[in-house]
Amino acid sequence: MIAIGCDHGGLGLKNEILKHLTEKGVEVKDFGVDSRDSCDYPDIAKPVCEAIKSGECESGILVCGTGIGMSIAANKIKGIRAAHVTDTFSARMAREHNNAHIICLGERITGGALALDIVDSFYCAKFLGGNHARRIEKIAELEK
Repeated sequence: MIAIGCDHGGLGLKNEILKHLTEKGVEVKDFGVDSRDSCDYPDIAKPVCEAIKSGECESGILVCGTGIGMSIAANKIKGIRAAHVTDTFSARMAREHNNAHIICLGERITGGALALDIVDSFYCAKFLGGNHARRIEKIAELEK
């Protein structure tokens, strides 16, 4: 299951991605929000990250105005690797090289069609392991 969440600045794009995934038969848990009323992105990033850490969800997508705030907030959660991506190559590398749990997108900077391609690129990619696994272990060491 994929966790998805947004703040008020990412609502439209989150809804596009949610529709895209559910139409493909992907199980998604929506952590909100459901309106353009102002809210704080760390309040959404935290439960998405916790769902991934607990195993309830295997990965996630976070959307805000730029994707930057969500990325910063998610990366504060120990054990989470969130990548702010704006193109399909970065999305694929986030999975293949960094084994990212979450991709973060910005509604104000990434159009809907590109965002759906980014999501597809991330979920079609697989972690390559090898030297990349050693680097992920070193990242985990930095959290200690």
